[in-house]
Amino acid sequence: MPLARSKTTFALNQQKYGQISVKTGVLLSLAVATLLGAPVPPAQAEDAVGAYLAARQARYNNDFTAAAQYFTQALTKDPSNPEILESAVVAHLSLGHMERALPIARKIEADGLLSQVSHMVLIADEVSREAYDDLFNRIEENRGIGVLADGLIAAWAHRGKGQMDDALAQFDKVANERGLRSFAIYHKALALASVGDYDSAEAIFSGEVDGPIQRTRLGTIAWVEILSQLERNADAVAILDDTFGAAQDPEIADLRARLDAGEQLAFTRIRSAQEGIAEVFFTLGQALMAESSEDYVLLYARIAEYLKPDHIDALIMTAELLESLERHELANEAYKRVPRDHPNFHVAELGRGESLRRADKTDAAVEVFAQLAQSHPDLPIVHVSAGDLYRQLEQFDKSAIAYDRALELYEEQDSSQWFVYYARAISHERLDNWEQAEADFRKALELNPGQPQVLNYLGYSMVEKQVNLDEALAMIQEAVAAQPNSGYIVDSLGWVLYRLGRYDEAIGHMERAAELEPVDPVVNDHLGDVLWSVGRFTEAEFQWKRALSFVEEDKPSPDMDPDRIRSKLELGLDAVLANEGAPPLRIADEDG
Repeated sequence: MPLARSKTTFALNQQKYGQISVKTGVLLSLAVATLLGAPVPPAQAEDAVGAYLAARQARYNNDFTAAAQYFTQALTKDPSNPEILESAVVAHLSLGHMERALPIARKIEADGLLSQVSHMVLIADEVSREAYDDLFNRIEENRGIGVLADGLIAAWAHRGKGQMDDALAQFDKVANERGLRSFAIYHKALALASVGDYDSAEAIFSGEVDGPIQRTRLGTIAWVEILSQLERNADAVAILDDTFGAAQDPEIADLRARLDAGEQLAFTRIRSAQEGIAEVFFTLGQALMAESSEDYVLLYARIAEYLKPDHIDALIMTAELLESLERHELANEAYKRVPRDHPNFHVAELGRGESLRRADKTDAAVEVFAQLAQSHPDLPIVHVSAGDLYRQLEQFDKSAIAYDRALELYEEQDSSQWFVYYARAISHERLDNWEQAEADFRKALELNPGQPQVLNYLGYSMVEKQVNLDEALAMIQEAVAAQPNSGYIVDSLGWVLYRLGRYDEAIGHMERAAELEPVDPVVNDHLGDVLWSVGRFTEAEFQWKRALSFVEEDKPSPDMDPDRIRSKLELGLDAVLANEGAPPLRIADEDG
């Protein structure tokens, strides 16, 4: 979606923006003139229009590198165009290039324009320079970001100036705003801990005063460090166990071990006002994830990174957002910045492996997971992720082994493990190890009763193997009831009815499946078979031809045999079944 129409559009001053819209700017005028065939100096038109249009296309594609290059080039032709100025800031900030975004943001403000993204950049610069009086003036003059961000930033700025009473009063002021209390009291607790007032901070975390604070991963770690500073390691261990349970990742397990050993943990969450403001951008970015576009949230993550370079969670957030935006190379670069000795290194490497896979760099992805299996052999998630990759590559023998290892490592069995059994079942089914596959499918259903994907896969597999057809029908009907708009599950229902000889009942479901998955070759092939079974031969041939048109010949699938479809088109389904030695089409009798 183009930036000008997305949630990343920033509020330029309406009156000035209206005036700008009338004259549209030099580059836009050149573009229109060129399209209309009006005379424009050739070199100027080519350079200006080319850079402008290339920049807009790059922005549309979330290609931040190209957008930064072309918008910067466009600025040389029209250095005061508000749209280009702001778009250039967005592009550079999206890349984490604050040093390039900053002078453009200053130009926007010097021109008297209001731009939220420019304010974000200028605030980050003032914080990094500890120019807190400039920051207060900015907020006072409504040149900030918004009520919540400005309020929290002002509170931390007071903390930066050593005005702790004013900081606490400002946090309380924000807390009194409707819907902002949880943010304010969390940051108030962090600020108190950052100056060594651990008793007051713990009172907020525990709920004795102001709180309790909603438990998040980072908030819990901060609380645990505070309890340790208060020489309450046993309480800290209890908090970790209550929050994270037995399956603790390396970072949490390390904290727990150190607490058990009697070590007094330092409070590392926030060490300065600058880090506190970095946390403002990070927590707001987290909050915006559910309602804003990834490209907008990315700006918050980048500023959090800039203000606190060792904020690993912000760095991982940046990488995940870039991956969602399909900027896999940039995501890979961000993941690689997580230090090897950091407890969350494996999280970054798992993300990097998936990013490489999505970029079709499968050999590199395999290597990442292989290295992780060596460096973190006791983490089930590492082996599950490797299994998922091997399964996607249709290396089912390797995926089954990886899932075996993951299941061996789980200390306790719980419902969350249903997917591992399901994935291993698929691997065994593809390897023709039906007995093991069926056992894993049924184990997955035991852990997660009624799970529609498992019901569908097991039911469909039994249909294909012509076993337990009545049970298969019941399973698939239950799956359809849970996900009535899943074309693949509706296809399974139509197919099991076809296999049972209930052709007239199958027709409606197969047509519905084809509506939901109109370009899937398997669904169209199935519909052709069902149509043939009720004597609608011309329609059946049409569907088989459609199925063939959707087959990717260079990507063979075990679920699709193009040669068989061609035989059906040449000979008809009855003849193909006869040649295969399969039972002929037979309508079910009255008792089914």
